[in-house]
Amino acid sequence: MIYCQNCLQPDTRPNSAFTEEGLCPACHYFGFLQKVDWQERYEILQDLLSQQQRKPGSYHDCIIGVSGGKDSTRQALFLRDKLKINPLLVCLSYPPEQVTERGVENISNLINLGFDLVMSAPAPQTWKTLKKAGFERFINSFRSTEMALFASVPQIALKYGIKLIMWGENPGLQLGDLKTLGSTGYDGNNLRYLNTLSSGLDWMLDCSFSRSELLPYVYPDTSEFDKHGLQIVYLGWFLGDWSLVNNATYSCGNGIEIRSDGVSKTGDLYGVTALDEDFTPINQLIKYYKYGFGRVTDYVNEEIRLGRISRVKGIELVEKYDDAHDSQYISDYCDYLGITVFDFWKQVKSAVNLEFFEISDDQGIQRKFKVGVGL
Repeated sequence: MIYCQNCLQPDTRPNSAFTEEGLCPACHYFGFLQKVDWQERYEILQDLLSQQQRKPGSYHDCIIGVSGGKDSTRQALFLRDKLKINPLLVCLSYPPEQVTERGVENISNLINLGFDLVMSAPAPQTWKTLKKAGFERFINSFRSTEMALFASVPQIALKYGIKLIMWGENPGLQLGDLKTLGSTGYDGNNLRYLNTLSSGLDWMLDCSFSRSELLPYVYPDTSEFDKHGLQIVYLGWFLGDWSLVNNATYSCGNGIEIRSDGVSKTGDLYGVTALDEDFTPINQLIKYYKYGFGRVTDYVNEEIRLGRISRVKGIELVEKYDDAHDSQYISDYCDYLGITVFDFWKQVKSAVNLEFFEISDDQGIQRKFKVGVGL
């Protein structure tokens, strides 16, 4: 394990590669951003939008996938109020046992702000069965749900004949998942190669579902994109102030409700992510045990790049909170999947990367690496 020379990103992120100078892709890109002409990018965005023609009889200029959280709320308001275009919002609905009241309120807030919204709701029992199978097979119950999340937006775009999808951040440039990079910095049509979408449908078919039952999980292939002229554009590429904190600040001023449970339970330093459900912090914990970094690492990396905290302070926060978790959330998660808490930890420990961690005699999990230094 090697750490970025600037932030606290280890080289264990899937599909990532450091520069010869020892910078992670996100820090390398951030350095490039300091020379960007943001007015020029804004003009590129205006030109790009002017070239998009609505389908005859259509009312909407583009589609935005939304959860009601900080990024989607900011995108929707920016496009409508700044650029004067009319987006259709698409939300993948979690089943009642998973969605939080906070999440419902935030979606309602977007509707109350005057947006049209289409809800995609996969069959709850199929959803639950696939989540359990994903946990048993990959120790990742989000394999299936993230596929449905990403697939829902282009599926609705194709059905409504809308040719433009506006996405938030570019995961290749801003996170380092390099397989998603497109022909330009704002081209998102390679989003299909995101690490979270890599498992395909075969394992789901093995769960005794027919292909027709799995339609909500099928990301449209490139031929469908080409046939309909569908284009995904990363809006974050055009915004010089696009960041976790800035988006949250902007959206909080426009009515979103944030978390109040605290960083020690979720690893969320500011309480502004995964607002619509409480299982994501558990997935972040498992990610930490697999790759040696969790949600707090992602937070502090951005804050270090922006100069709001030092690397030393970042190390302190990562050491303290990167393995944050809450026993009640884990219990609720296990109840939903129909497993015991004992079996949960047994599965998780089977996935622990023993190069980075050791499991002690009392079954505690301790890291072998030093944050900011590595092994």
